Amino acid sequence: MDPTTVAILGIVIMLGLIAFGVPIAFSMAIVGAGGYWILVGFKPAMTQVYINSYQKGSELVFIALPLFILMGQLVYHSRIAVDLYDCVQKWFGRLPGGLAITSVAGCAGFGAVTGSSVAAVATIAPMSMPEMRRYKYDSRLATGSLASAGTLAMLIPPSVILVAYGIWTETSIGHLFIAGVIPGIVLASMYALYIWGRCLINPEMGPIGPKYSWSEKFGSLYKLAPIIAIFTIVLGGIYAGIFTPTEAAGIGVSGVFLVTLVMGRVTWEGTKAALLDAGRTSAMIFAIIVGGHIIGAFLNVSGVTPGLINWVSELGVNKYVVIAIFVVIYLILGAILDVWGMLILTLPFVFPVVTELGFDPVWFGIFIVIMVEIALITPPIGINVYVMHNLAPDVPLGEIFKGVAPFVVVSLIFVVLLTAFPEMALFLVELAFG
Repeated sequence: MDPTTVAILGIVIMLGLIAFGVPIAFSMAIVGAGGYWILVGFKPAMTQVYINSYQKGSELVFIALPLFILMGQLVYHSRIAVDLYDCVQKWFGRLPGGLAITSVAGCAGFGAVTGSSVAAVATIAPMSMPEMRRYKYDSRLATGSLASAGTLAMLIPPSVILVAYGIWTETSIGHLFIAGVIPGIVLASMYALYIWGRCLINPEMGPIGPKYSWSEKFGSLYKLAPIIAIFTIVLGGIYAGIFTPTEAAGIGVSGVFLVTLVMGRVTWEGTKAALLDAGRTSAMIFAIIVGGHIIGAFLNVSGVTPGLINWVSELGVNKYVVIAIFVVIYLILGAILDVWGMLILTLPFVFPVVTELGFDPVWFGIFIVIMVEIALITPPIGINVYVMHNLAPDVPLGEIFKGVAPFVVVSLIFVVLLTAFPEMALFLVELAFG
């Protein structure tokens, strides 16, 4: 059978397995190993399974993944987010739409030490929604800002999805982390500016919040100390070249544990839950990455990946047209696949193409994370929207999706800016690492 035909049949079978509820990691691994077996033979196929399961999984950089997840879980199970929200509210609450802007800043800050989008929404929303209800905020703006702001956790380092992307594409995780800082700040600022402008035009959508004295504002700043310290140690150490991302992950976990211990917020129940959740999430991501490598090897040996690269090269279109096509593809896939499925399934195809076209792998890592962020809030999958609906069941699901729509537009505008000005992602990387 023609290798290309085998590859196409394999992709169809894989999508069928996923549709029938087979975990995406196993779907990719089964099809990848089976396709490799048909094309090359049983022993080479088993060799590929061994190489990708053992050698890839035992790489030192892989240790960073469960450690960063554990760091985020420890923060999630402490009450550091409460302190963060209280401080930010005192400073931004009096602006038009200030409580919604506080939610954006709170999710961004919380994301800086957890890297989990769902955790950011689940933690900040219970604190923010009662306040926004009390001040009669528009329900679309309130829920939409929270669901959208939670996605910032995936971009602002340390980001679990950037770690996974770095492992799969063999791109420096340290470079990816540093590259995510400016885009994360800019996108959060764009969200906040949209809220401020919308509520400035229509004050009833987001009335100003409670008033605090200057002494109360400055007195609350000490509550930011744990998050600033953790973020500075992890990112500052990588930026300064003091330690590697893997070492930074270990130091980050130790730092979070010590900080929460000093604050008297370490409990056996919280620590146990953090360890279990981190273990489950790490195992899931490990399986997906290995499965992605196996099917990537199958697609490569079938000639599909090289053929796709040649086809794009022969089209003769501007490379930015290709990026625009990828944006459309990711918007479509985001409506039918989960985050990890969308990322790992597409990387074997799109990553070789973008590198062949001359795009920086670090820049593309930031680009693809933003597209994944958009998938988190677009129907019908939009997991952040469903999390928000569970936390605010009185707001119809359709209303929340309407509330996130303007933030999707803002994110797409940011994608255009990032593509036009790649230095936004690469400036700090070049400054730190040359």
